[in-house]
Amino acid sequence: MPAEFRKAIGLEHGGDVVIELDGRDIRIRTVDETVARAQELTRRLLAGKPEASLDAFLQERHREAEQE
Repeated sequence: MPAEFRKAIGLEHGGDVVIELDGRDIRIRTVDETVARAQELTRRLLAGKPEASLDAFLQERHREAEQE
């Protein structure tokens, strides 16, 4: 990746990236940006659902697995 591109996305000293194909476009994002986007999406999807948590999800999955 050219130095000017790395600098533009804050990777002038290197770092991990996430690369995705969107149709014919290639998107390159930093891992931090990708995590922040995922967290924001999660906040929006779970807004108004205080009972929703990772612990509750894992407990439900565990119960489902025991029933199989």
